[in-house]
Amino acid sequence: MSQLEFADDVLARIRDRSGRYDERAYLFVLAALEYHQGRLAERRHVTGEELAGACRDFARDQYGLLARSVLEHWGILATSDLGEIVFTLIEVGLLKAQETDRIEDFIGIYAFSDAFEAGYPWGAWREEIRRV
Repeated sequence: MSQLEFADDVLARIRDRSGRYDERAYLFVLAALEYHQGRLAERRHVTGEELAGACRDFARDQYGLLARSVLEHWGILATSDLGEIVFTLIEVGLLKAQETDRIEDFIGIYAFSDAFEAGYPWGAWREEIRRV
């Protein structure tokens, strides 16, 4: 099986399990995981909280002020959506989970409004407008 056939097969299995998210959302989470691993001293298992933080940071780096809009366009509206994506990737065999990993580990880690507006350095101007 060629790499292209493998990729098509994996994407087909993802589509069968969840039509809720754009295919790019799955690729984004995998890229964010790789981004995070590249920042560690050595590769290791990461927690749901760590991966959610990596997704936030990677989205900011890649999409800047449009990060929230891009993620929402792909169907990612909250950190719980990241958990849904991760566990789909586990089901299709692209990621591995430890026994202690749970989909609930991704719930409520941060609010997108905080992560991509109030807590985002370039989003501070919105807070200024709200105060006026």
